[in-house]
Amino acid sequence: MEIAKFIENFRKAFGPKQVLPIAIWYSENPTAKTPKVGGCYFKHLKDMRNGITVSLDGENIGCGGGKFYSGYSEMPEFVPNFVSTKERYKQTPELVTDIVDKIGVQRKDGKYLNFSRIDNLSSFDDVEALLFLATADVLSGLSAWAFFDRNDSDTVTAQFGSGCSSVVTQVINENSQGGYRSFIGFLDPSVRPHIEHNEIAFTIPMSRFKVMYDTMRESSLFDANAWSKVLDRINN
Repeated sequence: MEIAKFIENFRKAFGPKQVLPIAIWYSENPTAKTPKVGGCYFKHLKDMRNGITVSLDGENIGCGGGKFYSGYSEMPEFVPNFVSTKERYKQTPELVTDIVDKIGVQRKDGKYLNFSRIDNLSSFDDVEALLFLATADVLSGLSAWAFFDRNDSDTVTAQFGSGCSSVVTQVINENSQGGYRSFIGFLDPSVRPHIEHNEIAFTIPMSRFKVMYDTMRESSLFDANAWSKVLDRINN
């Protein structure tokens, strides 16, 4: 897989104004020096989309949930009650505990979580997932591409979880299992203030992207009348 070739295809499919996808991976050493911010680490998203690499670990993540979902700590004891009674995202604390157990957060002690726009990379080696920032029209195209070669009902899926859970934990778990699902994320109201109002996340694990890389030009994103009309609207 060639990054330059994919960027060329991506820009032809989604237009030159669309922000390039952001690669996500873990490494033994930090890729960049990133200051700590209080609260959600997607306060760094503006930097990510503008091409600034972000490297996180247990020290510069200022959110207890973010540390947990990124693999740097156990779940804080207060989380089930907080998510249920304070945030009111689940009816009971037991439902929170149950869904967290089902997600299955993997520990990443001693490693750094990196985010970087793909034009900063020399290869896809070590990348675990690609995060696309999508408007409704772009989400339509990404979903059509994902659906092109599969009929599984969960080919594109939206799962409950925090912003970091939906684009990091769940997607990296999928990659580690060699899975095929792509994930719609950033549905959590708590992460929304740090995301453009008209954007949503669409994250593809590398296990799936390795297949989709070759199907892109075969799909409706190229030389199809319906998508050409949508692309005109995206560009204009």
